[in-house]
Amino acid sequence: MGRQEQASRKPTKRSTPMSTLHVSLGFAKLTDTELDQFATDVIDGLTGNAAFPTPAPSLASLGTATTNFTTALAAMAQGGTQATAAKNAARETLLGLLRQEANYVQGAANNVMAAILSSGFEVASTDHTSVPLETPSILKILNEASTQLVLRVTPITNAKAYETRYFTTPGVWQAGGISTQARRIIVEGLTPGTTYTLSVRAIGGSTGHSDWSDPVSHMSM
Repeated sequence: MGRQEQASRKPTKRSTPMSTLHVSLGFAKLTDTELDQFATDVIDGLTGNAAFPTPAPSLASLGTATTNFTTALAAMAQGGTQATAAKNAARETLLGLLRQEANYVQGAANNVMAAILSSGFEVASTDHTSVPLETPSILKILNEASTQLVLRVTPITNAKAYETRYFTTPGVWQAGGISTQARRIIVEGLTPGTTYTLSVRAIGGSTGHSDWSDPVSHMSM
């Protein structure tokens, strides 16, 4: 081979492989109340979700396990060793089904983050570098008790917490508190019959926090 032909050859540029997204199994560390809500959110997220047409285990099985856990959790509040043991057994059954469901979601999502998040599961962080956070969105605001509102927002990868603010007079924001759970952010001390406009941002990342979400209004009961 001549020198000229050798010189004309350029080194082949290797493409950087795309990192594989993994469904977080961190739900196993949730409190009983948080796990109960998480399982409900997963069922809601998978119901009618075109990205996951054949959940495995079935949503019926997951729903039964969730109901059994909810019932056992309520019974445990009455006290007793047997009630606690029954709750623990129901929790382990539910966790086992959620782990199987997480494995199904990871395979069916085809490495698409939006698909994973739409299922109700979260994405495990594989990148520990500090990067700007995406802006969360308020998915739902619930009236579960008087003088408080419960927000559900999109979980943001690498977020450490979520900060809430609200106003009744346009532009006059008040602090609504900080929560570590995207699916259950409680804003307390509200006045029944008053409409509040709320916004949320994620905490963490290289900038310290994300941008504030688009505001959503809701009446406190």
